[in-house]
Amino acid sequence: MNVPLPDVPEVRVVGLPQLTQGFDLVERLGLDMHLKVHGPLDPLGGEQLARLADEILLHGRGGAGFPFGRKLRAVGQAAIRRGVRPVVVINGSEGEPACRKDTVLLNRAPHLILDGALLAAEALGARTLIVAVTRNSTEVSVRAALAERGLSDRRGQALRARVVRTPERMVSGEASAVIRAAGGGPALPPGRRERAAESGVGGAPTLLSNAETFAQLAVAARIGPRRYGHTGLDSEPGTVLLTLSGAVARPMVVEVPTGVPLRYVLQLAGAPPLPQGVLTGGYHGNWIDAVAVDVAVVSRASLATVGGALGAGAILPIGPETCPLGESLRIANWLAAETAGQCGPCRLGLPAAAGGLSDVLNGGGPAALEALREVTQAVKGRGACKHPDGSARFLASTLSAFTDDLAAHVLGGGCGRPTVGLLPLPAPGRQDAEESIPSGEKLAVDWTLCQGHGLCADIVPELIRLGPDGYPALADASVPTHLRGRAQRAVRRCPALALRVEQQAPRELPALPPGGSRKALGSGRG
Repeated sequence: MNVPLPDVPEVRVVGLPQLTQGFDLVERLGLDMHLKVHGPLDPLGGEQLARLADEILLHGRGGAGFPFGRKLRAVGQAAIRRGVRPVVVINGSEGEPACRKDTVLLNRAPHLILDGALLAAEALGARTLIVAVTRNSTEVSVRAALAERGLSDRRGQALRARVVRTPERMVSGEASAVIRAAGGGPALPPGRRERAAESGVGGAPTLLSNAETFAQLAVAARIGPRRYGHTGLDSEPGTVLLTLSGAVARPMVVEVPTGVPLRYVLQLAGAPPLPQGVLTGGYHGNWIDAVAVDVAVVSRASLATVGGALGAGAILPIGPETCPLGESLRIANWLAAETAGQCGPCRLGLPAAAGGLSDVLNGGGPAALEALREVTQAVKGRGACKHPDGSARFLASTLSAFTDDLAAHVLGGGCGRPTVGLLPLPAPGRQDAEESIPSGEKLAVDWTLCQGHGLCADIVPELIRLGPDGYPALADASVPTHLRGRAQRAVRRCPALALRVEQQAPRELPALPPGGSRKALGSGRG
């Protein structure tokens, strides 16, 4: 079972709405309705805006959590020092299958996001505004919102605004990938780390922040820091948007004040009363157990205290009916295939880590577990972007959170539970998505012909690795479209003509046999 999230799932609110105000009136707040609901907005000077961000303790809502006021000042200072106009970028790229909060805002309240971005642009003296999006629905909504305000990319305007479409991939939402795409390049990290505040789009100082961050800024600018601080915790005032999926009766995006018990939010979505684990922060986040759920509240600090992470606001519980290691293996395989292919820790390390977890699940014993720990540790801190680190964090959290299941697989015959596919992944056969979606094709080996040359693993290590016997092991996943060319090249280069690409009809994920685990990376020689 793999039920992808819709672009715009159900939206709920706990307490009084701020970001979602007006959602009970219309499906989308056009400019006239937006002004009726939220009222007018006066401009603020650069230091005024930075001070407002400081007073409400506004941190980025895209995962990194960087203080917005500090980022705003850094961009302004760099622009003054260099004598150039800065650029403002709204990062609405949401390539993670478990995240929909920014998509909801861009589809239903685009003008609230634009309000915050235009405040920042005017305060900084920027003349360029860029909105990066990943989905058809968000692109249509943002283009309509810009048109309603009379904003375009035509020459001669005081502010030129444009939309950049990025592929629906995990790495495409990374800040440097968005900046590269905004400059006309591929939506991939550039392989070197630069501060956007110093050199971003076109080499200009760039203020890039998440869509929800700009919306929060617009709310605070209207109601003021004192009233804003009346909602939520004193240490993290305001509300946050969360995407709830996994083992829930109603996948949803919910606006909730900080400080609300996590248990209450899970109950709102119909999660199991005793989840065996909750993935917090999405697929670059951390697992927490039922005990931690009972004590945690919705806040960065509280979740970090119990070993979790707020991250990009994705919360995914799983119930007792599924194998948590099998669920994690599905995500590990997907993360490995999402690599930009530009550095060794990502291109080679993540497939090796996913394969190591498969070995553990399939009777590799303590040696396989030790090998997995080693490769996961080797990936950390060595990638060209944050994808390897986030993926390694997810794997390390899996190993520490499910020790009983791990022991059952390492020392016994498995945990006895199937993998039912609760965690959402992209659906095969989607026509409106970009290059990261599954192609509907799958690699297969004719074992009567395979001689174990290993060339295929060199060409596309994201999908093929060599097993302990020297024969290829294939990822049990549809070939992502961005790897399709290399997969076909691997087929052509096979000296024994043993490798082929087959059409894969959309299907539900089969259950694992009792007492064991389905081998998500193939059985080697067969």
